[in-house]
Amino acid sequence: MFEQLGLIGCGLMGGSFALAMKKAGLVKRVVGYSKSPSTTERARQMGIIDVEAPSALLAVSGADVVLLAVPVSATEATFKAIRHLVSSSTLIMDVGSTKRDVVDAARRVLRDQVGCFVPAHPITGKEVSGVEHADADLYTGRQVILTPIERTYTVQLNKATSLWTALGCSVTQMSPQAHDAAYASVSHLPHLIAFALMTSISGQAQGAEHLALAGPGFRDFTRIAASDPKMWRDILVANREELLAQSKIFQSALHAFERMIAMSDGDGLEQLIEKASQTRAKWRISSNKSQK
Repeated sequence: MFEQLGLIGCGLMGGSFALAMKKAGLVKRVVGYSKSPSTTERARQMGIIDVEAPSALLAVSGADVVLLAVPVSATEATFKAIRHLVSSSTLIMDVGSTKRDVVDAARRVLRDQVGCFVPAHPITGKEVSGVEHADADLYTGRQVILTPIERTYTVQLNKATSLWTALGCSVTQMSPQAHDAAYASVSHLPHLIAFALMTSISGQAQGAEHLALAGPGFRDFTRIAASDPKMWRDILVANREELLAQSKIFQSALHAFERMIAMSDGDGLEQLIEKASQTRAKWRISSNKSQK
């Protein structure tokens, strides 16, 4: 049981975290702050937070657990705003989709107190953003990646692991570098491709007519293209090195398919599709087992 959660960012991710902690009986009081006062007020009206804080610093005052649910580009500024009230007993976490940049910001700003910070990436979300979409069950049954560094306090890491587990999450640990490389391939690149595909179609003279004919497969494939633009702008830029490396690998695979099509090599094309199909089927089975 935590006495007080200091919530910085009362949108979808932060609001859902606060609701989940309350539902699980893990926190007595939630003090929240958002850059937009209307968001903070709405969070209080919805029962997500108990007290509105006028600043990030005051949201941290008296908190034994702090969650940063802000865009990754705002992480360093947020650390600067709260560092004077961070103590060695405070557990600080984030929910960002990139980790090396967040860890670097923590090292620069928190310095001797960087051990309090346990970087976290919950593998969940919605295409819609905003406090009105906060959901107490958003994290239930989901995977959470923790990326501690050599200076992370063992006590804080254990607290973070226990907290996420109590929220119904499966917790995995890896280095910030390994995290960013992995999610460049399975999250950031798919978003980039979805954004690019929608851009390519909408830029055509007959784009609107083509979209009107699209079916469920296209809907499923492009679902993530409706994601929050500012958030994903930050993610793609923050993880640009790993993302561009994965993009080159993808382009090589795409060119291989294009060559088979250009040469009318049906057998070769079938082999490539069969390999992709088998990989997807095996992943689906293993993914289903891990969620049971």
